Formats: sequence, C-alpha cells, structure tokens
Amino acid sequence: MLIVLPPTRYWKWLVPSPEKFQLKIAGLNNRREIFAGVDEVGRGPLAGDVVAAAVILAPDSDIKGLNDSKKLSARKREFLAAQIKQHCVAYAIAKASVEEIDRLNILRASLLAMHRAVKALREQPEFVFVDGKFCPDWDYASMAIIKGDAKVEAIAAASIIAKVSRDNEMQAMDQKYPGYGFAKHKGYPTSAHFMALKEMGPCSIHRKSFKPVADSINLHPGSKTTHNGEYNSVPDSAVSGTGVFGTNQ
Repeated sequence: MLIVLPPTRYWKWLVPSPEKFQLKIAGLNNRREIFAGVDEVGRGPLAGDVVAAAVILAPDSDIKGLNDSKKLSARKREFLAAQIKQHCVAYAIAKASVEEIDRLNILRASLLAMHRAVKALREQPEFVFVDGKFCPDWDYASMAIIKGDAKVEAIAAASIIAKVSRDNEMQAMDQKYPGYGFAKHKGYPTSAHFMALKEMGPCSIHRKSFKPVADSINLHPGSKTTHNGEYNSVPDSAVSGTGVFGTNQ
C-alpha cells in the first residue's frame, strides 16, 4: 500500500523529547503568552466527519482528570467537557466532512479540521500545541507532539471536547441512518459495522475512499453513497452553531 506523506511544510516542530515541550510551556507561561491545544477525533472510522477542537486554558487552570479522551469513560468525558467549556478562556469545535475526507485523504482532512478549530477561537493564540506528528500548514507558531493528549493539558482538553462532540453527532446519525449501529460503534470498523455494510451497503455518511466501504459499494452498486448538501456544507473556517465555540470572558 502506498502511503503519501504531506509536504515537508507540515513537519514543524516534531518533538524529540518531553523536555522540549515542557520548557516551551514554562516559557510561554512566564511571558504570559496565550497558547492553545488542538486535537482531532475520528481518523479511524469508516463513517462520519473528522472532528477537531481547540482549547485555551487559563494559566491557573485546575481541572482535575484531564487526559487522553480514549482513556476516559463516556460519563467522565461528558463531565470534563462541561468543566472545560465553563472554565477555559476559549474553545472551538470544527470538522472536515466526509466529502473532504474522500477528496483530500484522512490525514489532510484531519489537519484541515484542526486548522479550522484554531482559526475559530474567539481569542487567537500566540502558540499552538498540536497532537500528532504534523502541524497544519498555517501561520501559527506551533509544535507537534506525539501522544500530546497525554502530555499537554490543553491538548487533552481539546481531545475530550472533540470526542464528546463527535460521539453526539454519531448518536444523531444513528437515528438518521438506522441499522448500522452508529450509536454504539461511532462509525469505527467493528464486526457489527462490517456485517451491516455487507447486508445493507454504505449510506451517505460512509467514507467511500476507505477500502471496506469501497468493497461494500461493489457488492451494493445501488447504494446511496452520494453526499447530500446539508451534511457537507462546511464553511472555510469552522462549523457554526450553538455550542460550537465559546469563551468564559
């Protein structure tokens, strides 16, 4: 399988050691510079948008339990998401649509969603910590941190908000497209999801560039895989709507 990496302009500040980002955070705090954390959720699923969130925490933030969202229970994530939104300086949620995932590939779509989330922050950061190996192609001073959601609180906060947002969206998609089990597996490639694809074929929110979905299209050539305009109407900056961005100021 051919894996195409993004252009080298994405490869900013790949972190070789934990000391580097710890010193960077300390320096930003000492200079009272505003920094954000950004993370995405939904690279692995066969269906649904990829969702990103960006968060600016107060320097004296004391939200207990911030961690990689995947290591938290759904109830804990919901509780922490409410705490983050209430006490953070600012947060924003954005996404890249299924159509954009199919057109750009999932890595580029994830970077696009993160760019939109940071751009949508009502207070713009002077520095951004990005979860993963790459930073988006943007003008923000930034640092990519592998497994950053377990190392930087602002990234952890972003991962929690993004995860809760996407899970809620997939709950809604379960009502719109019954039979696939989206409420349970959130679009991820589980045995139940594979069985539903085999029996029903893909629906409008399946990522037809992903091989299991492409294979099911061949089995069900009459499947409704055309993306509808309502689902894919994603603006250039961030998705607008109640609760998509916020600030406590």
